[in-house]
Amino acid sequence: MVSPSSSRLWVPRRLLATPSSLLWDHGEQIVARARALDVAVTTLPSDRLRLDLPDDPRQNYAQAKATLALVVAPPSKRRLQPIAPSADWRVDLAEGCPAHCGYCYLAGSLKGPPITRVYANLPEILAELPAHLGQGTVTSRSATRAHEGTTFEASCYTDPLAIDHVTGSLSALIAHFGAWEADVQLRFTTKFDAVEPLLALDHAGRTRMRASINPAGYARFEGGTSPVAARLVALRRMADAGYKVGLTIAPIIAAEGWREAYAELIAQAGQVLGDIPDLTIELITHRYTPGSKAVLQTWYPGSSLDLGMANRTEKRTKFGSVKYVYDADTMRALRAFFADEIAARLPEARILYWT
Repeated sequence: MVSPSSSRLWVPRRLLATPSSLLWDHGEQIVARARALDVAVTTLPSDRLRLDLPDDPRQNYAQAKATLALVVAPPSKRRLQPIAPSADWRVDLAEGCPAHCGYCYLAGSLKGPPITRVYANLPEILAELPAHLGQGTVTSRSATRAHEGTTFEASCYTDPLAIDHVTGSLSALIAHFGAWEADVQLRFTTKFDAVEPLLALDHAGRTRMRASINPAGYARFEGGTSPVAARLVALRRMADAGYKVGLTIAPIIAAEGWREAYAELIAQAGQVLGDIPDLTIELITHRYTPGSKAVLQTWYPGSSLDLGMANRTEKRTKFGSVKYVYDADTMRALRAFFADEIAARLPEARILYWT
């Protein structure tokens, strides 16, 4: 019998609500949850988000990370975008995350202070989904993944489980997919273990939760998250509740001793999840951009995470931007290692992609 989570939930120090966000029932419900957690709630005088953050970078970061902003997603934010190789489409419930990950990719993707913005107009977000049925290119039209149906990824710009006890947005989305009689799958990945509110939802098997995991020795790069062992237990509980589940091993860091560290991690996962059918695995190597490197070094000036150019190579995206990935020799060694270890420890698992 797997024991439930005992992890402490993240509680923002303040919630800033725009007037338009309070016109939505979902927005009012978020405010009610925040007040029940003794969060200081401020209604802003206009829909312009004014933060009044300190000039000192460290204080600015700390205060921003402790702030939840309740806003209305404009049409540009509601417009679904492709999100290969994970899923057909990205659906955003929020932007930003309360965790303190030293490699955070959001550092180069989102502008401004790292506050978490949550969207009050959930009905308008849900209304965008039906038009995209069968229109994706990752699973909708894939010979190997077509059985997943049209897939929607909810954790591109946030960790939706980390904030669900305040927002209720992930729970509402899971319930929506559970009631949606269509060939669809909702997907989300998380570094948290607070799954208790999700276990009794009528999900109809249309949601796949993945736990994002890394070796225990790398926990210093994942501040404010649940321990990896707790994430694996949470994933097991979700599987026992009928959810589809998977692992996201990310970001894979080729630091000294990485073979031993990841071998232990995969063995640990195998002990908890080895008998689960249709377990998926996504393998994502560490990468960064010049912009994200600059932001991360401001947020975490004492970090020991290697952001140097040793065993790195420059890669250009389809949009012409630059990112730094591991060189070909390192990539080959990593990929061969993970293929062998997963085959040995999780032989029934399905590797969705390597990147």
